[in-house]
Amino acid sequence: MSESATHCNDVKLDPSQIAAAAVKQVSHIATLPEVTMGIIELVEDPKSSAQDLNRLIGNDPALSARILKVVNSAFYGLPRQIGSINRAISLLGLNAVKNIAIAASLAKLFRGGSLSDRFDAKDLWTHSIAVAAAAKVLAKEARMASGDEAFLAGLIHDIGVMVELQSDRVKLTQVFNNMQFGAEGEPLMDFRLVERDAFGADHCQFGEALCDAWKFPRSLALVCGHHHDPASLAHDQRQLSWIIYIAERLAANHGGFVADLYPLEIPAEALDAARLSATQLEACHEQIAQSLDEAQSLLAG
Repeated sequence: MSESATHCNDVKLDPSQIAAAAVKQVSHIATLPEVTMGIIELVEDPKSSAQDLNRLIGNDPALSARILKVVNSAFYGLPRQIGSINRAISLLGLNAVKNIAIAASLAKLFRGGSLSDRFDAKDLWTHSIAVAAAAKVLAKEARMASGDEAFLAGLIHDIGVMVELQSDRVKLTQVFNNMQFGAEGEPLMDFRLVERDAFGADHCQFGEALCDAWKFPRSLALVCGHHHDPASLAHDQRQLSWIIYIAERLAANHGGFVADLYPLEIPAEALDAARLSATQLEACHEQIAQSLDEAQSLLAG
């Protein structure tokens, strides 16, 4: 972290202030493509129309192609191929296409190479894709209105780790050096506590600050900030964070970043809050395995 961020710690800023300061100082991770930022602003504007979104996406042929690739994938199971962004918007709605556009822009942000034998940015992306695939399946099973939002929440839930990597690689290396892991690579202590010792904040707070900088919907910022402690949220804001909490633990079987998954068990409280039964959860395992390969193919960095 830069000298000014260090001074932030010296004057005892609270974790949210430390996180906001770090986000201001990083460049690569804090900047989504201009067209993606434009899409977010446009869809959040109640005066915007489907035609406005179609025109904006049409200015970026590469993004248009990636969006259509996702729309025509097994994730949507549409009866026929969709050949235009305008048709995709008509069928799926502005919010769904916005979420797909953001997802299509994210892979390049999860770069930074290997930090230690316990962390590689590619492993974090692998984990994020697995959580996204699991979250979409769980959201459908729980009859949530937007599986697309759950998928996107899964992709970005741990992006605060990338803020840490960009802002101070030395401190993040220190975090992993101070962690204790079991024989199978499972964490034996709370990753967030070790982060707070090093940074003065944890990846949840860094992630929430980044979502605020990106002007993401508050529901996504809350997932980044509270996917380890959904019970701390207001009752009507908890379901999506609990979905991600469960999805992370299901995704742990598929490799990638698992350093923050402590504990690994899924409590009954999580299922109740996510509006899922144990039987539904068991049924999701097979669906997640089937959808994961598709997600990895779609979102390959």
